[in-house]
Amino acid sequence: MKLSINTRTVIGAGLVLSVFLVLTGWTLDRAFEDSARTAIQERLRGQLYLLIGETDVSETGKINLPLESALTRLNQPDSGLYASVYREKKSVWQSQSLISTKPSFISELKPGEERFELLATDNSFVLGYGIEWQTATESILLTFSLIEDTTSFTAQINQYRKTLWGWLGGMAVLLLLAQLLVLRWGLRPLRTVADELMHIEQGQQEQLRADYPAELRGLTDNLNTLLSHERAQQQRYRHALDDLAHSLKTPLAVLQGAIDDPNTIREQVSRIQQSIDYQLQRAATAGRSGLNAPISLLPIIDSLVNALQKVYRDKQLQFNVSVDTDLLIRADKGDLTELFGNLLDNACKWGQQVISIDAEQIGDALNIRLHDDGQGIPTEQLEHILQRGGRADEAITGQGIGLAVVQEIINAYAGRLTLSSRSDGGLLVSITIPNRTA
Repeated sequence: MKLSINTRTVIGAGLVLSVFLVLTGWTLDRAFEDSARTAIQERLRGQLYLLIGETDVSETGKINLPLESALTRLNQPDSGLYASVYREKKSVWQSQSLISTKPSFISELKPGEERFELLATDNSFVLGYGIEWQTATESILLTFSLIEDTTSFTAQINQYRKTLWGWLGGMAVLLLLAQLLVLRWGLRPLRTVADELMHIEQGQQEQLRADYPAELRGLTDNLNTLLSHERAQQQRYRHALDDLAHSLKTPLAVLQGAIDDPNTIREQVSRIQQSIDYQLQRAATAGRSGLNAPISLLPIIDSLVNALQKVYRDKQLQFNVSVDTDLLIRADKGDLTELFGNLLDNACKWGQQVISIDAEQIGDALNIRLHDDGQGIPTEQLEHILQRGGRADEAITGQGIGLAVVQEIINAYAGRLTLSSRSDGGLLVSITIPNRTA
């Protein structure tokens, strides 16, 4: 089952949020428990110092403590706080709170040594401290030990955990809701794209018209370019078929009345063949597309020059090619081959010795110039041979279908074709094609 982007993002965000909250909750829980344990240790230490302050040792070494301690819980039976004083591991005093309880006190520590532990078996905390008591005749080693059960500690931890996980759970719900709202807002352009594509499929609009964010603009612009390219291609097919049908009417009518005239038949068959060739070339033009990858121009020209040198070897033509190796153009390779093939072939037919071709990128446009040293074309015919009529036989006048095909290709790329006769002889073909390779 393929999940939608929305579902995948929600699941992913939910998993990440769950892991984050669990780790955060565990960290806060551990930190609070350590803090609470430290607080208990500090409290027991203060109580133990108070107990030491109440202690008195006689000259004979007898340990004396008041019957009623200032620590009231030590005077209450089973209060949860218990104390004991040890001398040489023997208890010499115990608090009145020890009635039925027999906790595990710390019975021996070195002077100045302190030990704080959690007794898991007794569910209690124990703090012991060793001192050296100096009398007039001897030094007495005593160990004071306090024990407090974990009842209040456990209640405090449980209350904190309940509050902590309650707040974290509430935050998780709020964050998920916020994530859903942000996700819905963030994915709105994608839903708009889907809606507009549906309208295009239904014929309600021709292109994506909404104002999309920068992250989607490349996609939507390329989609619009592709849609325009496909519509232009379909229009070329439709026009080519219409023009072909129209251009064949007259030759076919002539053939019907010239069955016994071989010359007329050959002339009309040649005319039909030219019409078919032209319309096929016209319909096959790929045209501009934002999806065309940039390709190098020089290899295409070199390949055509090598082929034409073999075809026109008798004329011993010299080709001057001035095109940078890193000059790129975003176009269909077949269109470029047809374009330069027709131009170079015409130049070879009419040129005498030298054919020059150069290309350069100026701004966002590619400028191409091709010059031959032939007789050129009279000025009054330059405009005529580039005119586009509704019929194919009108378009292929002059130098045949070559220039008509070149004009179709350049039009498909929103370019411009200019013909001019040079003062020193020959025809100069100038082409400008919008070209952004970045």
